[in-house]
Amino acid sequence: METEHPNQVDPTGQRVTPPPTATAEAEHAVENGQPGLGTAAKSFADHLSALVRLEIELAQLEINRKVSLIAKGLVMAAIAALLLLYLIGFGLAAAAAGIATQLPVWASLLIVTGVLLLAVVILGLLAKRAITKGAPPVPEQAIREAKLTSEALRGDSHPEVEKVEEVVKTDAS
Repeated sequence: METEHPNQVDPTGQRVTPPPTATAEAEHAVENGQPGLGTAAKSFADHLSALVRLEIELAQLEINRKVSLIAKGLVMAAIAALLLLYLIGFGLAAAAAGIATQLPVWASLLIVTGVLLLAVVILGLLAKRAITKGAPPVPEQAIREAKLTSEALRGDSHPEVEKVEEVVKTDAS
């Protein structure tokens, strides 16, 4: 009866295949008290392939665990977003009901609708401004710096390179 080797189960409880042992002939093939080069190379290749398989298996286990955690987090975030929508609806209904204590119900609903419309317009304009400011999504500064660096490495004299060199010199002093 074989006993379970401690390395056959990883910390998550998953079974891990142990590296294969050297073949019987590799263990017994001994010349002058030392294994031959072919035997040592075969043993090395076997151990290396077992190590690679174990590393791949470990990576798969780790990725599966992380994907599972991410999926759980996304489900909880979706539920929270849905509850937030309900919260907003109940909050607006409460505001309309509060205003309705002093005004007719239709007027309180109209006031809440007007406030929502104002908020939508303001957020829409801010979103449009942010999108146009960020478009197109090209790293212009990084491209400019890369061009300056390549020109400096080639030794081409460029006015912007000279400006950068002057700034570096003044910063250093």
